[in-house]
Amino acid sequence: MSNKQPSNPLHGITLEKALTTLLGHYGWEGLAERINIKCFENDPSIKSSLKFLRKTQWARDKVEALYISTFEEP
Repeated sequence: MSNKQPSNPLHGITLEKALTTLLGHYGWEGLAERINIKCFENDPSIKSSLKFLRKTQWARDKVEALYISTFEEP
């Protein structure tokens, strides 16, 4: 039995890893342009953003969707 989940593109990717990877690629300003979340616009930090994203499913969904569309291999 394998632990791989080929139909789940986020398998093995934590929310923190997804956010830091997106941050490295787009920066805070680029993230705020792509996803309208105040924690990306006003005094952003990884810690405060993760706290918000863990409590707010719609925002987490948007971050995960951006990660997939940006980094998923065709």
